[in-house]
Amino acid sequence: MPPHARRPDARGPGDARADARRQEARGKTGVPSPNRAKPERPRDFLGRPLDWGADNELELEDYDSLSVEQNHELGRAAARQGRYFPAHEAWETAWKQARGTGDEEFYKGLSQMGAGYVHLQRGNAHGATTLWRRAAGRVATYPDPHLGIATTALADRLEAEAARVESGHLVPGERASFEPPNV
Repeated sequence: MPPHARRPDARGPGDARADARRQEARGKTGVPSPNRAKPERPRDFLGRPLDWGADNELELEDYDSLSVEQNHELGRAAARQGRYFPAHEAWETAWKQARGTGDEEFYKGLSQMGAGYVHLQRGNAHGATTLWRRAAGRVATYPDPHLGIATTALADRLEAEAARVESGHLVPGERASFEPPNV
């Protein structure tokens, strides 16, 4: 029987490699584990990967070790400081931690807001406007205020930011001029 026709449960030469591949595939479920540890690649302040030997310009917390509440507060603080990549990462972790609580879409919206500002600073107008509109749609579905954030004002602000980019009044790039959102 040719090797490609072998039954999935058949054992033979090379099965150790196949077993290792299956184990590796099971390890990538999105759940952090010691087996998934990999070296942190250096990044610039906007989260873009740098060459392996470069100095890291971005320090991030170990968000997985923190509570959803701590990640939410870190996201708020980072956004108020104009550090949108860390804000996005904190809220993305909070979103995953909040699954099944009813707040997951709120944190997903905040994560998208942070990512939208990262895209703006990276010069990606389409990415920024798309993410801000998605974020506004999610955040607006929550009561005002929710978890310390004025949801209506934030949703309105994100829609206005998208319109400013589309009208040319807010020019994407590292020197984009805007006030941090009130979160």
